[in-house]
Amino acid sequence: MDEILIGSMLASTLRVTTPLLLCALAGLISERSGVIDIGLEGKMLFAAFAAAAAASASHSTGMGLAAAIAVACAMSLIHGFACVTHRGDQVVSGVALNMVAAGLTVVLGIAWFAQGGQTPPITADVRLTGLIPGWSEPEAAVAALGPWLGAIVGHGLLSHNLLVYLAFFLVAGVWFFLERTKPGLRLRAVGENPAMVDAAGVSVPRLRYAALMLNGLLCGLAGAYLTLAQNASFSPNMTAGRGYIALAAMIFGKWKPLPTLAACLLFGFLDALAIRMQGAVIPGVGEVPVQLIQALPYLLTVILLAGFIGQALAPKALGRPYLKER
Repeated sequence: MDEILIGSMLASTLRVTTPLLLCALAGLISERSGVIDIGLEGKMLFAAFAAAAAASASHSTGMGLAAAIAVACAMSLIHGFACVTHRGDQVVSGVALNMVAAGLTVVLGIAWFAQGGQTPPITADVRLTGLIPGWSEPEAAVAALGPWLGAIVGHGLLSHNLLVYLAFFLVAGVWFFLERTKPGLRLRAVGENPAMVDAAGVSVPRLRYAALMLNGLLCGLAGAYLTLAQNASFSPNMTAGRGYIALAAMIFGKWKPLPTLAACLLFGFLDALAIRMQGAVIPGVGEVPVQLIQALPYLLTVILLAGFIGQALAPKALGRPYLKER
């Protein structure tokens, strides 16, 4: 049925887009303050591990979310300590965080759970489920609302958990914060001209640390979503490059919330399409290789960055450590 296929694609796109969007907004806030964050991948990965480990041990969704946010914020503090306080290379620090997260999550998983780096499965009562019970299956939504309305609105739009809606709400929230509030305007200013902000009597390091804490909060939510909602446990390297795709979406969106949302939706749609196309047969070509389908989102990342990176103007002070003049 066409309506069920459309509704399922819409639902899958929103689900896959959610961690990308949360991570991209995290990078946007950090980089608008002048701090490059290559470590989005590592923060999301470690947060996913922390959420799964805490939730499976405590049988509490809240503990899983809190652990994910705490770990991601701690990694943001480490990044800030290296790059803001000691003016280290921001790219090197971010890459180091990614490498540490990739290795340490496996080591801790083996040491704590002895399951090859995986965590125990999270029980259904702990996982984040849809706000309307049963509508995660298109048939239930169709039975309640009718064919088209049930499949597209009921299953496609209303079958998701709270984090999905929060992620899309945060797009408007981040836009309002950066464009209409005094702290947001100061944060943007410190990414463009930190000397001017310092001359106005506002602490540049404090603003950048605040941006990194918001960054950690959003990365923590993105990682928690992967293990508490999208999957039932943690597995090594389960982020599979989503942090880098989120970084690409942020650059493609020119460090602005609404274009970044559009880029994340495009990546999410291609990822959802890749899942649906596995085993598909094209007339005259034959079965599409699974590897090619799985590579589609990453190929798009390279193509978009190659075509648009020259047109995207980054914040002027991005990546430049600030040294206060005496």
